[in-house]
Amino acid sequence: MSHKISLIEAFNTTSSTYANSVAVIDNDTSCTFIELKTASDKFAHGLLKRGIKKGDTVALYCINSIEFAIAYMGIVKAGAVVVPINLLQKAAEIIYVMTNAQVKGVIYHEAFQANMDDIAAEISAQLFNICIRANREESADWKQLCDNDGSLPNIKIDPVNDLAAILYTSGTTGKPKGAMLTHHNLVSNTSSVFQAMKWQAGKEVIVLVLPMFHAFAATVGMLTPLTHGCAFVPVAKFEPDNLLTIIEKTNSTVFLGVPSMYNVLLNTRDDKCARFRSIKLCVSGGASMPVDILNRFEQKFGVPIYEGDGPTECSPVTCVNPVGGIRKIGTVGLPVPDVEMKILNEQGVELPVGEIGEIAVRGDNVMKGYWQLPEATKESFYEDWFLTGDLGNVDEEGYFSILDRKKDMVIVNGMNVYPRIIEEVLYRYDGILEAAVIGQTDELHGEIPVAYVVLKESVEASSADIRRWCRQHLGSYEVPRKVVFMDTLPKNGAGKIVKRVLNKRGEIERGVQ
Repeated sequence: MSHKISLIEAFNTTSSTYANSVAVIDNDTSCTFIELKTASDKFAHGLLKRGIKKGDTVALYCINSIEFAIAYMGIVKAGAVVVPINLLQKAAEIIYVMTNAQVKGVIYHEAFQANMDDIAAEISAQLFNICIRANREESADWKQLCDNDGSLPNIKIDPVNDLAAILYTSGTTGKPKGAMLTHHNLVSNTSSVFQAMKWQAGKEVIVLVLPMFHAFAATVGMLTPLTHGCAFVPVAKFEPDNLLTIIEKTNSTVFLGVPSMYNVLLNTRDDKCARFRSIKLCVSGGASMPVDILNRFEQKFGVPIYEGDGPTECSPVTCVNPVGGIRKIGTVGLPVPDVEMKILNEQGVELPVGEIGEIAVRGDNVMKGYWQLPEATKESFYEDWFLTGDLGNVDEEGYFSILDRKKDMVIVNGMNVYPRIIEEVLYRYDGILEAAVIGQTDELHGEIPVAYVVLKESVEASSADIRRWCRQHLGSYEVPRKVVFMDTLPKNGAGKIVKRVLNKRGEIERGVQ
């Protein structure tokens, strides 16, 4: 795409081409492209009337819904920048994000009213708080904001430099950082996703139960459909039974999930699996997919899962197993169109096929930088390549595999141990439902691997049983020295297991504060 366009242009063009096609189906409400365009124009007009100016930041704190899409596009059309809020965060973390991003207003769903009361007391410099009520009829704030003719001034957007969104990355180390995504970053990534997925405009229905504040959900589940004439179905809560009913009712064709969701769906009663049959393909991202779960899911539902990957900083999609092409299970596939990837060593030298190093990415999808953190931005690039912090390798056919996060690697007696390899083995143990492996400092060995596991219901297993299983399948230095049994593993809003919580727990147990 030589002529670079803004997210607004991309959406408006699609809205006129597919004016009467359905854009969003939310419970019993469906909305065509032209209706969504009109609603978002009115929303933008209302924001401008409230004093929002080009470049201002507006927080969006909302469940998956039609309102999320209207507000997101409305904020962008006003020339402002969306700051999506993680729904699982505590008030203190949200206050940090809103203060850091200097938000001028908050659009929030009434489900978060209690949190908002605490937040509003701390953040007083805002122009407004708009509440979205669960009962649409009663949303007075929303009605008032949108009570206008939807006319908009011509706001000049420079797609390459003007921001559309600031997405805060879950701070694995310290405070979350805001990845600044420009209009062109997002438009370019939606184009890559649409090509890679081989979707057909006017035909696909994407069921979106992943939280829309998350990069994967926002780009693949909402923005790609909205800029390419497909429909999406926002689902506010992941309840397997309800989800299957929605899939059947809406004839959804694509399911997006993270590994933990596929794991839960494996418990579906066999007589209910038929409700999944309109789905042509599933996409998994957000965390590495244990091969055992993938195989069992495909056997049960008869639908292929295409695993892909990409960090928030890359808008976020960088690679996926090619739809209709050769899938290599256990890899994250090939770079999507218009994105380049390579493996670098510590010195920034590209490594040959098969060698393990850091995955680096280059393309129009790569963020402008971290919000107000020039140093951190500089550190995350090598020349014009973004350093993802993921360790991996590439095979002779260009398929990438991720072994682990660079900071999750455990060094035992000088040997590199990749938690993901141990986790794959643990997932193959019959009685284990979920597993995560982290490193723990050890006087004798430098570090040791520790496994945190959740057993399936009514399964009994001892730490000795699990270590015996690991010894059969792993090198002696890779076998977890400790197995900690838990009822559940800590997860973030996207359903990804959060290892930093386990690290902290380990420190408390060892008396390190």
